[in-house]
Amino acid sequence: MSELEPSDYSTTLEELKSRVHAARLRVQRRANNELLQLWWHVGQTIRTRRSQEAWGTNVLDRLARDLRTEFPTMKGFSAANLRYMRRFAEAWPDLDAIRQRPVGELPWGHVIELLDKLDDQEQRDWYAAKDAHHGWSRPVLAHQITTKLHEREAAAPTNFAGALERIDSDQAQELTKDPYALQFLAVDGDASERELEQRMVDRILDTMQELGPGFAFVGRQVHFDIEGDDFYVDLLFFHVEQLRYIIIELKTTKFDPRDAGQLGFYVAVVDDRLRIHDKHQPTVGILLVAGKNDTVVRYALASTTQPVAVSRYELTEDAQKALPDEETIARAFADELARDVDEGDAGE
Repeated sequence: MSELEPSDYSTTLEELKSRVHAARLRVQRRANNELLQLWWHVGQTIRTRRSQEAWGTNVLDRLARDLRTEFPTMKGFSAANLRYMRRFAEAWPDLDAIRQRPVGELPWGHVIELLDKLDDQEQRDWYAAKDAHHGWSRPVLAHQITTKLHEREAAAPTNFAGALERIDSDQAQELTKDPYALQFLAVDGDASERELEQRMVDRILDTMQELGPGFAFVGRQVHFDIEGDDFYVDLLFFHVEQLRYIIIELKTTKFDPRDAGQLGFYVAVVDDRLRIHDKHQPTVGILLVAGKNDTVVRYALASTTQPVAVSRYELTEDAQKALPDEETIARAFADELARDVDEGDAGE
């Protein structure tokens, strides 16, 4: 006969599992930070030697071979990776930055993304802090840098300052971007609003990634019956950190002041029908349009009492309009082949 399970067994198991996961995460972060400090010391040594003697490509190649011979089971000692280590030490010349700042919490592959895609040190630190806070994957980090999140975040024109309490207004503003990068939808500018909306739902994980952390999808074409009249909200989300509903309305045309009034109406409906007033923050609306005149937007928002933001969306990459020539592509391909396999392994 099997032994009866104690009444508090499940609770105890969950508590222990939580402690084990937390301890493993701390160990992993500590180990990662130690590895980054090692890479920094290697890079700083190479940097110092280069300033004193002729440490050219041949010397680095030899150093890479000798280090791999000495540490055959340790990945990361390719010549290409040694160059990244040198650039790492140049970008963050103070070791305390590696020990105490967000960059010290990132995997090595993420540091490589920062070095490859950004030249401005303040921007590197900004993206490192965002990455460490939100736990981005390497592709997400690359996407955020490519789409210039630092310029888009919290940038949408809104009337939040007048429609919400100050602290709440600041929090709500952080939810916005301008423009929103929707290239992942793989549709062109001729798509209808319904097609655009359907594609966002089909790619809901990518959509929520672009919207930002904390968004939970509630529904599409959410129906409200108001004394016999039917109304439908395009996309409805709930923000699990700020505890508020967020309405997103799509317009494939340039902003029209009437759009703000319509969205304000939907915000009022959701706030009245769904919001639990003693637990939820006020509902906000975000209007995504194909184009906008910011002066017109400002006047329109000034006449709307409900909290509303207006942002433009982009369906194509501007950078794709100027494709590199054949020689540039060939050179980039050759450089990629020259990289050692273990660089990729170390960068995951």
